[in-house]
Amino acid sequence: MSETDASTYRTADLITFGKQIFMKLGMPAVHADIAIESLVRADMEGNESHGISRLPIYAKRMQEGRIAPDPDIKMVRNGSILQVDGGNGLGQVVAYRALQTAIPMAKEYGLVGMFIRSSNHFGTAAFFCQQICKENMALMAMTNSPPGIPPWGGKKAFFGTNPIAFGFPIRQGPPVIIDMSSSIVARGKIILADKLGQEIPEGWAMDENGADTTDPAAALKGAILPLGGVKGYALAMAIEIMCGVLSGAAYGPHVRNLYQDGDPAANVGHSFILLDISRWMTLDHYFDLMEGFIQELKDTPTTSQTDRIYYPGERRDERYRQRSASGVTISDEVTSELTRLGEGLGIVFCERVKQP
Repeated sequence: MSETDASTYRTADLITFGKQIFMKLGMPAVHADIAIESLVRADMEGNESHGISRLPIYAKRMQEGRIAPDPDIKMVRNGSILQVDGGNGLGQVVAYRALQTAIPMAKEYGLVGMFIRSSNHFGTAAFFCQQICKENMALMAMTNSPPGIPPWGGKKAFFGTNPIAFGFPIRQGPPVIIDMSSSIVARGKIILADKLGQEIPEGWAMDENGADTTDPAAALKGAILPLGGVKGYALAMAIEIMCGVLSGAAYGPHVRNLYQDGDPAANVGHSFILLDISRWMTLDHYFDLMEGFIQELKDTPTTSQTDRIYYPGERRDERYRQRSASGVTISDEVTSELTRLGEGLGIVFCERVKQP
């Protein structure tokens, strides 16, 4: 995406636009705030594949009834276990609501396991880690997704690209956020490349015949390669069991694709493990240990190509702060989609930021 085929927009304007869209589709304001914050924050952090480019497909599926804009979310507590039926709601809303219920449970039990079924795509797992780190708690977050990764030795997608994330608070500075898919690349990046008419690098995916491809359309019909070979395949399987089997959601090829017209509800599953750190040690002691740990990490001698060691979450935070001031750059293709979406609902899309 070059400067000539993209424009910059104020993040506040994008949030206002997205909230209006969600509310027009029947989503309560409090839920619309959560959903659009997740999307725009992803853009601000440089994760455009999970950003506001997802809004048109979310809106389309809500209009069709494949995603419930105001879901009937049911939660059942069983000791330190929280079982959730998301009522086919948008994943950001379902997961956020579940985590808000789980926070006081974690303070009571120290550790809570949450298993969610009947949900949908939930954006970035990092978003939920960030929310929990504000509570001085730690989080492990997982979700399954439509088939993207073949079983090792196979050529047909079976497992989702199934991300896993960890969030750990620190006393000063951004929290440690580790957010990674089980595939060599998130499926959203290939979807975005296809939308922008761009090739993907070699080694990312195979076509339907099992041959390496740089064509994103062929990759979406084929399969994405697992991260680290057989290790990524095994990780994807573990997450599939945690999110699909243990939650009672769909698993493997039974998870429906948000981008496939005519499919029924996706029935995505999520799994979260929430830890109240203060039950292990005092928070002051924990923060002291983390500060020492991170300082030793940063003191590691660097290679000739590197002048600084970052911990996971620092670059994400730097981009977020930069774009809070400068705005978010969106491709003309995505801008056109958002403009058409707004026109169809009687909502005007944002004005571009004037360049000096």
